[in-house]
Amino acid sequence: HGCNSVAATRCAMKVADYVVTEAGFGADLGAEKFLDIKCRMAGIAPSAVVVVATVRALKHHGGCPKEEYGTPSVEYLAAGSANLRRHVENMQKKFGLPVCVAINAFPTDSAEEHECLRDICADLGVPCELATVFADGGKGGLELGKAVLSILQPETTLNFTYPDEAPLAEKVDAVAKKIYRAAAVSWSAPAKKALAEIEAMGYAKLPVCIAKTQYSFSDDATLLAAPEGFTMTVRDVRLSAGAGFVVVIMGSIMTMPGLPKKPAAENIDVDENGRITGLF
Repeated sequence: HGCNSVAATRCAMKVADYVVTEAGFGADLGAEKFLDIKCRMAGIAPSAVVVVATVRALKHHGGCPKEEYGTPSVEYLAAGSANLRRHVENMQKKFGLPVCVAINAFPTDSAEEHECLRDICADLGVPCELATVFADGGKGGLELGKAVLSILQPETTLNFTYPDEAPLAEKVDAVAKKIYRAAAVSWSAPAKKALAEIEAMGYAKLPVCIAKTQYSFSDDATLLAAPEGFTMTVRDVRLSAGAGFVVVIMGSIMTMPGLPKKPAAENIDVDENGRITGLF
C-alpha cells in the first residue's frame, strides 16, 4: 500500500521526538491508504500532513504541454491548482487533519510561479513553504520544518472514510465518492464473483486497498485537475489475507512497479576488461 511497516513507525516513535513518514503517490492513494488502512490497524494518527506539490505537476493538470513544463506559466499553474486544492481539502475536511504544503522546487520554476502557489495556499488557509532540499540539503528544508511544527496537533481525531463493519462494496463506494468524487462505481462480472468469494470466506470486514492510476483522481489518467461525476470501473478484486486488506483493481492499472520507457539498465555495460559503465 505504499507505506512503511507498522513496526517501523512504532519503533521510530519510541526513539524520536518527531517521526516523518511517506505515503506514496498522491493523497488520494498514499494518504488514503495510510489513514484508512495503516492508522486504523495500528491505532495511530498523524499530528500533521504535508502535501508535496510541484509547479511542473500542477501545470500538467492545468493542460500544459509536456515540452513546456520548463517554461514559466502562471496561467497553466493556476488552472491546475484545482488538483492541489482537492488534495488539501480531502486531508482537512474528510480526514480532519492539519495540513501544510511543501513546494518541491525545480530549477525551471519561476519566482512568480512560487508566489502563485503561496497565494493559492493562503486562500486555502494552509501554510506553504519552499523545499530546496535536493539542491541545498538539510538547510533547504528548515522553513518547511518550522511550518510543520506550527500546525502540529498531537491529539488529532482521525475521521475514517468508512466504518469497519461496512460491506466491502460500500467501502469501495465510500472511497470513490468521498475521496475521488466519483458519481458511481461499476463492477465487472469477474470482480463481482471474486468479491462474493472473499466475503464468503469471512473477510468482509477488512479495509480496501484500491489500485488505480496515480495520474488522476479517477481511474482514467487523462482526467486531470479535479474531475467530478465520473464512473469508476472495478476490474478485479484480490485478497491479501496476511496483510489484512482486500485489493480492488480499477481501470487499466498494473499492480507491479512500473519502469520508464527506457530503463536505466539499457545504458549499463561491461567491457572486456571488466570495467562497468553507465551506472551513473
